[in-house]
Amino acid sequence: MRIDTDCIVSMTEANQNFSQVARLVDEKGSVVIMKNNKPRYLVIDFSEADTMRLAPDDSVLSMSLEIIQKNRKAYEELAK
Repeated sequence: MRIDTDCIVSMTEANQNFSQVARLVDEKGSVVIMKNNKPRYLVIDFSEADTMRLAPDDSVLSMSLEIIQKNRKAYEELAK
């Protein structure tokens, strides 16, 4: 996941000024909230929740095919 550095706020800043976080989400689409200098929370627009939750079928299929190709010898050995 790529994180835009303009969309990162500290936990303290988010607690003190959540309206600023909401504005950033409206402008940029998402905001990462850092806690102890580590990404901890992702705030997204509610309408984007379904697309973030589920990977597209074609993406899952392509990843599956790639894994199968990388491990073809192992799969053939296991099939014996």
